[in-house]
Amino acid sequence: MGITSAIVLYAVLWFVTFLTVIPFRLKTQGDVGQIVYGTQAGAPHEHGLKKKAWITTAIAAALWAVIFYIVVSGTITVRDLDMFQRMAPVEAESSGTDG
Repeated sequence: MGITSAIVLYAVLWFVTFLTVIPFRLKTQGDVGQIVYGTQAGAPHEHGLKKKAWITTAIAAALWAVIFYIVVSGTITVRDLDMFQRMAPVEAESSGTDG
């Protein structure tokens, strides 16, 4: 895995995790009973985005480390995901001939 692939993987994991973490422990204006004029009752009253961003960073780093290890170690390869057998079979690496 190249450096660009690793960075893109981390960025995707971070944003997906962030969008998953945002709704947890969210206090809306309707829940608190203090609705500001011109806003909906579902608007956040206390969002805690800084704390959620740090939690997201930790979770994304752990997920990234696991996926990075799986990809680099070869535990799961792209050939393992080839359900329709469209990829050519792997040639023997030590055939002994240098064409």
